Amino acid sequence: MSRVVSTYGLCHKVPKPPLKAANRWHSLRVASLHSQWTLLSNHGRALQTDAVQANDVPFRKHLKDEAKRKRHAERNVKEDHHTGSRGKKEEALRLGKWKLTVGLEIHAQLNTERKLFSTAKSSDNDVPNSSVALFDLALPGSQPEFQKVTLIPALRAALGLSCKIHRESRFDRKHYYYQDQPAGYQITQYYRPFAVNGRLTLYDHDGIAPEDGQSIDIGIKQIQMEQDTAKTTLQPPSTAMLDFNRVGHPLIEIITHPQIHHVQTASACVRKIQLILQAVNAVTTGMELGGLRADVNVSVSPKDSEILGQRTEIKNLSSFKAVEDAIIAERDRQIVVLESGGFIEGETRGWTLGSTETKKLRGKEGEVDYRYMPDPDIPPLIIGQDLTSHIESFIPDLPDVILKDLTMHSGLTSKDAKTLMVLDDGERLDYFDDVKLLWSIRRASSKPVMDVEHTQRSISDDVADRRQSGLSRLADSSPVFDRVVANWVLHELGGLLSTAALPFSPDLVPPNSMVDILSNLSENRITGTTAKRLLAMAFNGDRRDINTIIHEENLALQHLSRDEYLAMAQSLIDENSDKVKQIQQKGQMGKLKWFVGQMMRQGEGKVEAIKAEAILKELLGVS
Repeated sequence: MSRVVSTYGLCHKVPKPPLKAANRWHSLRVASLHSQWTLLSNHGRALQTDAVQANDVPFRKHLKDEAKRKRHAERNVKEDHHTGSRGKKEEALRLGKWKLTVGLEIHAQLNTERKLFSTAKSSDNDVPNSSVALFDLALPGSQPEFQKVTLIPALRAALGLSCKIHRESRFDRKHYYYQDQPAGYQITQYYRPFAVNGRLTLYDHDGIAPEDGQSIDIGIKQIQMEQDTAKTTLQPPSTAMLDFNRVGHPLIEIITHPQIHHVQTASACVRKIQLILQAVNAVTTGMELGGLRADVNVSVSPKDSEILGQRTEIKNLSSFKAVEDAIIAERDRQIVVLESGGFIEGETRGWTLGSTETKKLRGKEGEVDYRYMPDPDIPPLIIGQDLTSHIESFIPDLPDVILKDLTMHSGLTSKDAKTLMVLDDGERLDYFDDVKLLWSIRRASSKPVMDVEHTQRSISDDVADRRQSGLSRLADSSPVFDRVVANWVLHELGGLLSTAALPFSPDLVPPNSMVDILSNLSENRITGTTAKRLLAMAFNGDRRDINTIIHEENLALQHLSRDEYLAMAQSLIDENSDKVKQIQQKGQMGKLKWFVGQMMRQGEGKVEAIKAEAILKELLGVS
């Protein structure tokens, strides 16, 4: 039997293979990487997002959906255990007899414009089969030409993971035939990868299992450069559409040592590696948009055994939740097999979203099956120490450093700090830094808020200079002001984004406008209610200067007299005797906030919350 394989104009018939199971940061710091690119090339890069199973879903929705699935799964588990907690204890005792061991192989698309061995563009967004060179299609006579620009993000990734860089590395051919691999082999680095012996430290705040304590070190065996395959889109019942734009895209494969023994830690490891790759600008997108895929090697062995069990490999996992669920399913399957007297076969298995078990795809290939051999058409890759040192000098702050800075120096909670770091591929954190830096410079300039138009150019130049020199985090700042900025960037602006169902963009509310709002609020020129109104106006497209809006809309705070505060407060107290009793007799001070809110609504931007609360406490006789 055969099936038609349509390649958007390139059609041929191939033998029908066995059925298979369906298989954010932009740089956190904006320290200039221009000199790195000009060292080898001046190319830019279009965003890669269209992986085979990429799902362009906002990251926050992705996290919410995963949490929802987890809660649903937990409810199902509880329902299945008719004996309640006794069932959980029995399950824990059963698992306690076995030791889980996991190793990871993470494939990430590099942030570069060119393919690995041809000058064709590496963008997935072009018309299908329009960015394809002769070598990408393995046409006779075509030769590979290593693109030096692809080495830059690969080196950034290796240095971010504390790897040793080999001065000389080589490329090898990994032979296998499938429709998405036109040459019949993949070019990779099996025998002599460019980077080895890295290390990754995971902390409790990264989400590791409690059993691993406060931290755990995971060794990185090697990082190798290799080609991606063509993009396959299945059209049931028997048609596959092939887009060769993706074939030859530069990838790195990160291989960890089998040192992970808990499911949560495996997921945390993948997440941390993604954060580091995005932080050093090695990749343009993460797992949630298809730019990163994980294979997990799973084995179980008796608890006290020093010998690892037979491993199986689960391929093409495309979310952190999938990593956890696939490991759990395979761990449980292997335990059942071993407890029933069977043995584990070395094989490649698949897992699909929502499944409770893995399925065999094929027997596990080994070195002999792949017939690895040095590629005779590609010379050794020589990496000079001067290049490595130059790139290392431009590596920006890594996630652990940023988290420490946000919590210790900016005074943010760990939750808010981590949220800033992961939202919107790091753009929200960059926006936070922009607002914080602009505000701190403006405060230091000692110039009036209304002089913004006159001073904006010099402030913008100062921001650019600080970013160019990597000093954005060294600007004069205060935890009090930083927490205010974080609150407005995360919660106030975030609320508007959620209501409008819009993705974040710094252009929605330019940093200068946010600073104007916060400056006026902190200097008591407007109330909090007015500040929120101004934010909504800017968010909805009003591009007037904030100070102009305040003047033209008569939004400036007009201070009320003490008598006006007393009259407004007394009127509310007289009309709400039940709430007054709850405050005076039951000590329900939360009701006091309700009165403050009512006064602020009635005052239409003229009532200050602190003064209103003081007057209410005075009239109610509470403190």
